[in-house]
Amino acid sequence: MKNISVICPGSFDPVTLGHLDIITRASKMFDRVYVAALVNSSKNPSFSIEERMELMREAVKGLPNVEVVSFEGLLADYCRRNKIDAIVKGLRAVSDFEYEFQMAIANKRLNPQLETIFLTADSDSMYLSSSMVREIGRYGGDISNFVPECVHDRIVARLKENR
Repeated sequence: MKNISVICPGSFDPVTLGHLDIITRASKMFDRVYVAALVNSSKNPSFSIEERMELMREAVKGLPNVEVVSFEGLLADYCRRNKIDAIVKGLRAVSDFEYEFQMAIANKRLNPQLETIFLTADSDSMYLSSSMVREIGRYGGDISNFVPECVHDRIVARLKENR
């Protein structure tokens, strides 16, 4: 059987239960899962890249075949250099699919060996996004049903600072 490595890229600003669901499911299907916390130049993050990686490492601590990484540059190039077979992306709605489909085609053109696998969001987290968590948290709303318990307090503290 082939040893298959995949990558779950995202900004994870902050990590949500939706992210954790996709990563956990991928960890059951593939031998190695890399979670790549990425810098998105079009976003103004609430958490530094180091903080996002630290929060994610805490959230995936119980998944032995998951490693949190970060890099700059093209995802397709990173995958080629690190012998990663596929990208795993979670889809919440049709609007996610349109964007992710375009990215999948671009990545395939840049790295013809690279596949993209889409996992549909669990019905409990279909509506969930990091931006929604940030907005609720900034105004003191309860985000305990949206983020992993192990990182909840750190996320709340940071979002209160950003008010």
